Amino acid sequence: MRIVVVDDEAGLRHTTSLILREEGYDVEAFADAETALAALAREDAAIVICDVRMPRVDGLSFLDRYRAAAGRALVVLMSAYGDDEAAIEAIRRGAYDYLAKPFRADQLLLVVRKAVEREQLRLEVDRLSEELTAMRGATGIVGRSKPLRDVVEVARKVARHDSTVLVTGESGTGKELVARLVHSSSGRADRAFVAVNCGAIPESLLESELFGHVKGAFTGASHDRRGLFEEADGGTLFLDEIGEIPVALQVKLLRALQEGEIRRVGDNAARQVDVRIVAATSRDLEAAVASGRFRSDLFYRVNVVRLHLPPLRERPEDIPELARHFAERCAARLRLPTPRFTAAALHALGERPWPGNVRELENAIERAIVLADGATIDAVHLPPPSRGAGDAGGNGHDPDAPTDLSVKRQTEALERALIARALERTGGNRTRAAQLLELSHRALLYKIRGYGLDD
Repeated sequence: MRIVVVDDEAGLRHTTSLILREEGYDVEAFADAETALAALAREDAAIVICDVRMPRVDGLSFLDRYRAAAGRALVVLMSAYGDDEAAIEAIRRGAYDYLAKPFRADQLLLVVRKAVEREQLRLEVDRLSEELTAMRGATGIVGRSKPLRDVVEVARKVARHDSTVLVTGESGTGKELVARLVHSSSGRADRAFVAVNCGAIPESLLESELFGHVKGAFTGASHDRRGLFEEADGGTLFLDEIGEIPVALQVKLLRALQEGEIRRVGDNAARQVDVRIVAATSRDLEAAVASGRFRSDLFYRVNVVRLHLPPLRERPEDIPELARHFAERCAARLRLPTPRFTAAALHALGERPWPGNVRELENAIERAIVLADGATIDAVHLPPPSRGAGDAGGNGHDPDAPTDLSVKRQTEALERALIARALERTGGNRTRAAQLLELSHRALLYKIRGYGLDD
């Protein structure tokens, strides 16, 4: 770690440098501020120890000029004329610490060691910040848990090659984001990324959607149409829910993957395409192969590199960061100030199983922002915990689940119940009820009238 010493006294400059070098630090000493500033402009240091009383440019002026030049080192000022006021002024102007001369070697080393620890912490924060920014990139991947970092690391490695990638994981875990990461980290990043949900397209239309068709191939085919393979030529085709592709169409897909060759519906001529395939599924493809619903040869072709996204319940440490990310994004879209989360809200978020994973969390945060109607999200603004299919007596049916699945109506019903409860608790005092609900008084009056609670 590089330390720069600036002092016009040759003896103290030599002694200070000697003490630090004996501790293993890389030290460079200067007799005046001007020379030191020029050297630091060429190569910055981790720590600068500078005398206050020097001719021409004193220590405080040095500090001002160094910071103005975007110097990032921690600056320790020292002076034989030190007092509390001088120390306070030094700290106010951006010094890390202040040493009063004369000082002992152990005093100097204590200050330097503290500064080194702080610098190492800053470097680690910068590194993690850069890593997080790189992880997110344009893909929106958010999280610092080890399982997620492992997936991102492998995705970046495999991106350099054209191997087919299979992304597995429960619904809502962010499989498309990983596919986009593979694409954006590859040599195909400047070409098209085309995504299709194979389970969302009717079986009768899926072949035409993937491979295109020629005019007259079927009723309604009034002109030639390129399919998604051709749209993705030179880039990446993301086949989401590949396990939903009908067995009859899997043969044609296999040929496209093996030979780079597709044939439009109704066409006699084959066409060459250069497409990198990233597939995803929330199904157990091995079980689908065993039952004959998915061809084994196609499975082996897509399962070259597998990336498994863990469910959110297995990486709860990512939840606070995800919640803040969604809150910031949703608030910007709704043109609202970004709310903060209370400790109770973050605890409640961390305690939930999130069967719908990241997608469910995002919806819950948007709902909370709408209900909070203010700068703070508390636990009361969060939806009731949802339960997965296996959590209701083992039969896949939750007897307490609402039969009406309208988000709008369920949200309104919950909001009405919360307002009624607050009014009951406060004996009808609307001002206190508004405080409990974290609503403005005006907003509460409006909602009371809207829900017919003013009778």
